[in-house]
Amino acid sequence: MEHLAQTVRDAQRIVIKVGSNILLAENRLNLPFLYTLAEDIHELRKSGKSVLLVTSGSVATGMAKFGTTERPKDLPTKQAYAAVGQMSLMWEYERAFRVYGIPIAQVLLTRDDLESRKRYLNSQNTLLALFDLDVLPIVNENDTVVTDEIRFGDNDTLSAMVAGVVKADVNIILSDIDGFYTANPQLDPNAEFLPLITKIDSKVEAMAGLSTSSVGTGGMVTKISAARKCINAGIDMIITSGRTNHPISRLLQGARGTLFRASIDKVSARKRWILQTLKSHGSLIIDSGAEAALMRKEASLLPIGVKAISGEFERGECVQVHSQNGTLLAKGLVSYSSEEARQIYGRKSSEIETILGYVFHKEMIHKDNLVIMGAGEE
Repeated sequence: MEHLAQTVRDAQRIVIKVGSNILLAENRLNLPFLYTLAEDIHELRKSGKSVLLVTSGSVATGMAKFGTTERPKDLPTKQAYAAVGQMSLMWEYERAFRVYGIPIAQVLLTRDDLESRKRYLNSQNTLLALFDLDVLPIVNENDTVVTDEIRFGDNDTLSAMVAGVVKADVNIILSDIDGFYTANPQLDPNAEFLPLITKIDSKVEAMAGLSTSSVGTGGMVTKISAARKCINAGIDMIITSGRTNHPISRLLQGARGTLFRASIDKVSARKRWILQTLKSHGSLIIDSGAEAALMRKEASLLPIGVKAISGEFERGECVQVHSQNGTLLAKGLVSYSSEEARQIYGRKSSEIETILGYVFHKEMIHKDNLVIMGAGEE
């Protein structure tokens, strides 16, 4: 499985997801696994990689503390178990990573945090700041307050979405199975292992079938959904076994797993999302100099190149970029709200802080968030 090891070795930013079935053994936290996972992450960080850990287990840990193996069905009880379990879970992570001098941060998210563009950006800024501080973010769904309307539903989905937020290179899902098969290998002795998948189509989805567990909420169906999200964002995803200690070290040493290989890079995936998915909330009219720079497809749009603004928009929302004769040139994610943009357009980037009292970015739209019309269209 050299292709898996090489994918991990080449990655600079890695998301690792560990589920309840892996974290719990005999109805209590599997501490040998947790401590060896901490050592594996320490080794990744020593090699210069940024790592983010997505963890399940708050409800399951709460179940263990109450001595029950039956997952609660009503939401209030589940949330109470999560509140109790999250404390113990994070305490054990704190103890495990303290051995290696790694500071950790708890980040609890709901779907609203990533579907609202403003909260998405706030979440992204926080996670990236933690990387800058050399802190290991440990992310979980906020089960204590979440409702059905704002649930991720499973942490496979959460890991894929967070991988997109932090622009990860690979998302590693540690599972109770060592990869993807043509059928459930526990039920079908003829199931074939698939080491590499480059496209998720109806055939792959049919192979996933349905699976459930007593303490977790995921299954192969949710992992395929997560893989689709990763591939569409230009992120590789690996499913491998977490049923052994040192799961990442074993992966690097050739342990089996399935690689879902992204066919596009992260920048083009992001630009495709901007171009094909996002609704425009306003427009920027730019001068000929800015137009010439954009048409070279190498430049960001600076405030000084903007001549007029129309519409109302928030920071991070999608806007159109027009030439002075009305031609639609581009779409992009704007760095400032319409209220802020009206104060700084036509001015030098060095003046932003003086005008607003703060500065988010020197660009009105950064080139990574800008799609020239006709570029990347299919």
